[in-house]
Amino acid sequence: MTPASLFDLMDPRRLAKGATAFALGFAVSQSDVAASRSHMAEIQTRGVLRCGVDTGLTGFAETDDNGVWSGFEVDLCRAYAAAFLGDPDRTQFVPTTTLDRFQSLRDGDVDILLRNTSWTLSRAATQHVRFTGVYYYDGQGFLTPADLGLTSAQELSGARICVQPETTSALNLDDYSERYGLNFTTVSVETVADARIAYEAGECDAFTSDVSRLAGFRRSLTEPDRHMVLPDVISKEPLTPVVKAGDPQFEMAVEWVLMALIAAEEYGVTQSQLSEPGQISNRPEVRRLLGLDEDIASSLGVDEDFARRAIAAGGHYGELFERNLGEASPLQLERGLNAQWNQGGLLYAPPVR
Repeated sequence: MTPASLFDLMDPRRLAKGATAFALGFAVSQSDVAASRSHMAEIQTRGVLRCGVDTGLTGFAETDDNGVWSGFEVDLCRAYAAAFLGDPDRTQFVPTTTLDRFQSLRDGDVDILLRNTSWTLSRAATQHVRFTGVYYYDGQGFLTPADLGLTSAQELSGARICVQPETTSALNLDDYSERYGLNFTTVSVETVADARIAYEAGECDAFTSDVSRLAGFRRSLTEPDRHMVLPDVISKEPLTPVVKAGDPQFEMAVEWVLMALIAAEEYGVTQSQLSEPGQISNRPEVRRLLGLDEDIASSLGVDEDFARRAIAAGGHYGELFERNLGEASPLQLERGLNAQWNQGGLLYAPPVR
């Protein structure tokens, strides 16, 4: 360092700016901590966890004739309610569309978005939200009538494509058409119900969305066997729980409930085992996960039993998947990328220690 640069560093104006920046940074960090504590406290005072879910998506979030919610994302919400409030039934499911989901989160109408929402750079940078781990690795595909005899989405040039506006699906469709020189006519449909009406009325020749969504969409059609999902997967769609930015403690709590469900599957901790303590392994990582030896969760704003309650609500990740999306469900989806890291998939929970 030269004498000149040293003098520059000691310049009172530079020191004053540095002190101001430090003070502002400290104030922001203190504000964030206060906000995170108050949000968890607000949920616990309210006694209900509000989850933003889809308006109706087979396997993920839908209601029966009695208005009872079910699905993979619904079960995730119940696991969060069990972790945060001690009761999986302390939930309120708030249907949100692709257009209003982030605003509902920012306005405080929901606490967590569990609504097949992809983690992208632009959303992370501009929506004032935080993505807290991946609960489903998906990709975009196309559903078409089987009698068209198509074998690839590249044969759809000139077709009318139903797509939900202001989604990654719409952006990916534009990228795909430009990459391969295809000419699509897009038909905007705000909800899956709108897409079904338009598709079955022949207003579009194909519907494009996440492959998991297309599997459920196909099952909802009048004659499912007359429609097929093409083999092309044109994007990466990591679906995540989303929370409003500015609550770092709450963000970590949401992330670690998901990680606990993933770790529980890896460690072999099932829902049924929790009702019979003698069946629970004495492996150190299992005891840490269940908070049996030490409290390493208090910094998240939850107690040491949070993971135990989340798993007991509906099972570990694999149990939730199998019940709602796997071979035991109408969708019969393979685990694929959503298998554990040691079984050829991408699911990976950081060490619980």
